Amino acid sequence: MDARDAELKKELDATLRARRELGEEYEPALIDSFLEKVDQRIDGAVERRVRRQLAEQQMTAARESRAPRPMDSWGDRFGFAIVSLVLAVPLSAIGGTQGGLPGLLAAWLGIVGVNVAQIARTNPGLFSGCGGGRKDRDGGCEE
Repeated sequence: MDARDAELKKELDATLRARRELGEEYEPALIDSFLEKVDQRIDGAVERRVRRQLAEQQMTAARESRAPRPMDSWGDRFGFAIVSLVLAVPLSAIGGTQGGLPGLLAAWLGIVGVNVAQIARTNPGLFSGCGGGRKDRDGGCEE
């Protein structure tokens, strides 16, 4: 029995003694008073539980917001590749007509650079020497 249970038991004993001393005419008031104390006890317990659950939810939400964003889906990567190829046509034409071979090479280096940057963003650790895995905080490879 914890301290709160002992306190409630004392309250019940005091209510029963008061009922014996005061008589039956005070019984409804004594019962109401005791039930009010029980209600307060229940309300306190519920409030503590709600606060604890709210704190747990806030901690979970905070952990999830700090967690790394999940990698792009296959559809996102495929869409990026299609847009990249579609834009490669006019960029190649402009680079080739305005700058000749050096202009064409510059356009394609830009296209390849954007795609490599996208791959590096969606696959952290790919170019870190960890075999496609991420590096941990100490600079070693995560498993």
